[in-house]
Amino acid sequence: MLHYLKIENFAIVEQLELNFTNGLTIITGETGAGKSILIDALGLVLGDRADSNVVRYGSENAQIQATFTLPPTAILLQDNVIDNKYSVRRVVGSNGRSRAYINEQAVSVQTLRKLGEYLIDIHGQHAHQSLLKAENQRQLLDDTASDKKPLELVEQVYQQWKTIKNTLNGLGGEDREAKIALLRYQVQELEEFELTAESIANLENEYRRLANAQQLLENSQQALNLLDNDAGNSTLSCLCQANHTLQEVQEHDTKLINIITLLENAIIQTQEAVGELGHYAQSLDIDNSRLQEVQQQITSLQDLARKHRIRFIDLPKHFIALTEQLHELENYAENANHLQTKLTATQQEYQIAAEALHVQRIQTAQQLGDKITTEMHRLGMPGGRLVINVNKDNDSLPTSIGTDIVEFLVSTNPGHAPKPLQKVASGGELSRISLAIQVITAQTNGVPILVFDEVDVGIGGGVAEIVGHLLNNLSQQRQVLCITHLPQVACQGQQHLQVSKTIQQNSTHTAITVLNQQQRIEEIARMLGGIEITNQTLAHAEEMIQLTSDAISKVL
Repeated sequence: MLHYLKIENFAIVEQLELNFTNGLTIITGETGAGKSILIDALGLVLGDRADSNVVRYGSENAQIQATFTLPPTAILLQDNVIDNKYSVRRVVGSNGRSRAYINEQAVSVQTLRKLGEYLIDIHGQHAHQSLLKAENQRQLLDDTASDKKPLELVEQVYQQWKTIKNTLNGLGGEDREAKIALLRYQVQELEEFELTAESIANLENEYRRLANAQQLLENSQQALNLLDNDAGNSTLSCLCQANHTLQEVQEHDTKLINIITLLENAIIQTQEAVGELGHYAQSLDIDNSRLQEVQQQITSLQDLARKHRIRFIDLPKHFIALTEQLHELENYAENANHLQTKLTATQQEYQIAAEALHVQRIQTAQQLGDKITTEMHRLGMPGGRLVINVNKDNDSLPTSIGTDIVEFLVSTNPGHAPKPLQKVASGGELSRISLAIQVITAQTNGVPILVFDEVDVGIGGGVAEIVGHLLNNLSQQRQVLCITHLPQVACQGQQHLQVSKTIQQNSTHTAITVLNQQQRIEEIARMLGGIEITNQTLAHAEEMIQLTSDAISKVL
């Protein structure tokens, strides 16, 4: 659940801190006061896209901090987690850049979004508009399914089919001969060089050796002179003298034996180094003609790399890739037959997976349609009925979501055949159908926090009271936050937040207040009576709150 929220310099909020309780939290306020800022802040702290527009004017950055708890099964980050508690913080700079932290560990925005998927489900006031789109109807049906494996299998097999299909398409086509001609030219051009990773490395090493041959020779001679010379002050001479000096007295102390052994080994290794270095110096050859030849080879290879738009060191891999492409095109018939066989087998596998998904969708559609219909009846549409059709499109190519066409059909009057949602439902009816769907899906998605942002638009009277009961019932198992303009809904909350906006010295400020019992009565009265609040309106508001409290007590 959400325990704590702190907002700083976000939109028109300068600073506020809120502690939340279990159950249903109601958020109300005058139109334009900024009620949705709270929802926007929650979305931002859980990974929504951020830009500089969210930063309060004149501030360097906006900061949102929230504290949540999750069930043990949903723990995402084990480090520094106490009692499954997550302190989440998002900072957005005036330049649009943002930083994210979980328990003060820097994390990516993707990690915040993943955490948000476990935590919260936001139902916006315009959800009924997206409900009219066929893709969203299909998505809603799939999200409701308890078993996600059939859809996952369809997606997996589709990706295999797509890969094979693309490879097969790449082999054929009217321009196959032109592709072969180009590839042959490119391969022949590269075949003039020995293009292996080892040969490229050897060529670069030879170039460095030839280009620095004079300095290598001079430094080798200098090192030889330091190690061994006739002047008697060389490293080898000093080692021999030190060894001889200690050997003269070793019989007086056995501890010197180990030191003498080390010196003898050093003498042997130095003598070997002198010999190797002498051979190396003799082998060095300042060959300017070979240097020019190697330099020309490297220049030619660098030109080829630029021509093929690759790095110099990637030439060997590129050569192998071109050779393989040429081989595939030249052996088109053999490769095409092989790929066509794989494509046919994969397509059959896809059809089996798509059929299993189709069967599951039909079962889920029946269950979901019945549940939504029941809620429609409770929301003032006693003769309403929602049917979810799932039809196969046998002529369609494989897709990642199967071959089904999902369509929500509705009948708002008894005896009328269901028709597409967008052709039947009025604005008010659509709002109620959308709310019914959201209530049902909220019960099945399992997230601990549900947010409803004015989903009761277009609803009033007795139906509004039913909406309040529905939200209250949900809050018995989940934490529910609800922005509403309906007093019948507002009186159902266990916690009531009031959003207000003031203008001071040409600056706009938004505040959120946790209402006590008397303040809550006054706010409900305002929602009932408008500008002028009478004693009768206050009494009505108090009665509504008391009746709701009594009803909840009986249920509990």
